[in-house]
Amino acid sequence: MKKAGIGCAILGAIVLVALILIASAAAGYNRLVRLSQATDKQWAQVQNVYQRRADLVPNLVATVSGAANFEKSTLEQVTAARASVGQVRISPNSAPDSAGQLGEFDKAQGQLSSALSRLLVVAERYPELRATENFKELQAQLEGTENRIAVERGRFNEVVQQYNSAIRSFPAILYAPYFGFREKAYFSAAPGAETAPKVQFDFGKPAPTPTPEKP
Repeated sequence: MKKAGIGCAILGAIVLVALILIASAAAGYNRLVRLSQATDKQWAQVQNVYQRRADLVPNLVATVSGAANFEKSTLEQVTAARASVGQVRISPNSAPDSAGQLGEFDKAQGQLSSALSRLLVVAERYPELRATENFKELQAQLEGTENRIAVERGRFNEVVQQYNSAIRSFPAILYAPYFGFREKAYFSAAPGAETAPKVQFDFGKPAPTPTPEKP
């Protein structure tokens, strides 16, 4: 009878430990699900602000092209860069877990950023363009969108860091891969992103400084 009681106690302890482990694993799994959904939600917000910028481009190009003698090459660069962005196929609802996929997206968006920066710098040479209310409004919206993009990218990296840290922590690291939880890719600053774009205009070589005549 005594042995039976000990056996029941041991069995009960094993069952209790098993239930605790199951409950812990379930709680850990649910946490990973919430973190994964948070990354997807933030990725959708990143896509949203990038789309807002893309939607501004046609109106900006139409406004700028109306300025007399505005550089055609600059407008062509912006249009081509926007088209390149549209060719990058990436899910708007699920954060990418491939650094290569995110890198391709980021590269295309970076080219558009560079082209838009050049356009705004070139526009400084056209006082009549800068004086129009339509251009000033579009410029303000574009600058505001660029700020939003920087903010949302930063937030995306924060939630990705939380998610990646969670799936690499014990005990989640033991079961996360089996449930399809994989590391997400981060946005990274492009080389030279901290440097403002340089614009050089080719107006021909300056006239040489006249040499003073000898007496």
